Amino acid sequence: MRIPFFNMFIASPFDALQEHAEKVKECSWAFQQAMECYASTRCDTFDEHHQEVIRFEHEADEIKRRIRGHLPKGVMLPIEKFQLFRYLREQDGVLDAVHESLKWLSFRSDAGIPEAVEKELFLLVDAVIEPIEELAHMVDEARKYFKTFSEKQRRKVKEIIRNLRQMEHDADQLEHALIEKIFANETDPISVFHLVRLAETIGSIADHAENASDMMRAMLAK
Repeated sequence: MRIPFFNMFIASPFDALQEHAEKVKECSWAFQQAMECYASTRCDTFDEHHQEVIRFEHEADEIKRRIRGHLPKGVMLPIEKFQLFRYLREQDGVLDAVHESLKWLSFRSDAGIPEAVEKELFLLVDAVIEPIEELAHMVDEARKYFKTFSEKQRRKVKEIIRNLRQMEHDADQLEHALIEKIFANETDPISVFHLVRLAETIGSIADHAENASDMMRAMLAK
């Protein structure tokens, strides 16, 4: 019978990864609220939502440092430490990209979102929120797998990974459509630059989520 190695530890590294993933997931609501506020001419709470995301980022950084600083030394793990750290970096990259998107918006606090591209922008925002939430689900199921090494549980995690890839593909298509719409409707060079970079930064949220799922797949394969 295969011994679940993580049972040798007081706490599995995946417990802390789950804690970090939940912190990333918490930012999705504040991100969505901030985007809707920015687009509205009657909302003045954008900075509050932005600060909330910054707070989540700081809390996630503390968890990240704890994971890096408290992994057991001299004990064989069922995964490579560098894989775990690369996974963590990509999961953390999701939150960094959310923060970067709001910081970029704050540079033009009164610009708003042009009506011609508003629909496409919010389709993209919705598309990147799904993978943020799916990450926490994936880590939760992976944590169960590394406790039991059940093949059924492994297949469940791999199915979530496939879903994340599809979500990234869908977000990529929406990012492309948004950029096309920006070039077709905007004539002011500064607005074009601001909106195109915003689209790319929001799109990178799904990119980091997919990268994290790729690292999870590598950990499952060992």
